[in-house]
Amino acid sequence: MPTGVLMVGSVPGTSATQIFTRLATALPNRLNALPDGETGERWNYIGWQLQRFPASSRRMELGGTPLPESGPPTFTLADIQSTGYDEVAIASYADFSHLRAQSVISPTTRFQICLPSTYNVLQGHLKTEVAPLIEPLYEQRLSEALKNITSRIPHEDVVIQWDLCFELTALEFSAGGYTNPRHKAYFSGPVLPGIVSRVVRMCESIPRDVKVAFHLCYGDLGHKHFVDPEGTGFLVDLANALMSEGSIGSRTEWVHVPVPKGRVDEEYFEDMKRLELDKYKHAEGASRTKLYLGLVHAHDESGTRERIKVAENVVPFDFGVATECGMGRTPPEDVESILSICSEVTGGSANAYIKPRLI
Repeated sequence: MPTGVLMVGSVPGTSATQIFTRLATALPNRLNALPDGETGERWNYIGWQLQRFPASSRRMELGGTPLPESGPPTFTLADIQSTGYDEVAIASYADFSHLRAQSVISPTTRFQICLPSTYNVLQGHLKTEVAPLIEPLYEQRLSEALKNITSRIPHEDVVIQWDLCFELTALEFSAGGYTNPRHKAYFSGPVLPGIVSRVVRMCESIPRDVKVAFHLCYGDLGHKHFVDPEGTGFLVDLANALMSEGSIGSRTEWVHVPVPKGRVDEEYFEDMKRLELDKYKHAEGASRTKLYLGLVHAHDESGTRERIKVAENVVPFDFGVATECGMGRTPPEDVESILSICSEVTGGSANAYIKPRLI
């Protein structure tokens, strides 16, 4: 039986307090960390970042304006507004701490901050020719937010999860299996090293004693993937590349891998035999990094159990469960079903380490 549940990020609700209470009550002893649900203007993933950028830098279909014809565009830090991620994280942590003091939240549960990578925000919002110019400026703004977060929230209380979506579609595009030009990487050179180097730079703004995690995603726009993955090959390639970076792998709390609803075949999981999560271990031999499979789908407990059974036949690690993506745009009745299924198909404790299994 899988151990533990990951809430990927967004959850429908009106406040962080409501989300914390709902999740902690619905999934006792199953959550390693709790997100605040990304309520309010954050409900639509990176959408709330669009107005942080000058109109001339934005994609035309997102309300952008033409670039000036007088010469190459130039931008300064003053053109890029603060991200706002630090403000909401610090406010939500106050609610988290209050509920933990009241024993609503377990004392071993961490506060989970979910952030999109800089690549995701820029690839999703900006003109291709402008993104490389703005990238160092937005990285600086995100670095400022991270430094504020880690100066205000105790390091032992937090996990920072990086949401990596357009990274997967860029890898698919570079391999020739996906032809939508919007998903071609805006930077030149090999895609996988370019992605990893950007994640490394983001993590350099986080003190080394702060845990990080990764949500790997194929998108959920209109509850559809940007591209349907043929298997877990690119997911494993990206996870292994990240884990091979000592500044990342040694403090990665978990890696999340999506599983489409229709994939109840061992072929989908085959590449996970290459997954390298056990490079960094605790003294007793268990991996420091947990694996969560996003195989829970609403109103489909039997299918969820079937996907678990198939995964257990192939995946060389014990794992916890999750949805494929966040639930921020999910109907309330589906959320109730998902929470119920997560509880039914898992056992505690959420803080158990993930151990390699003999297949």
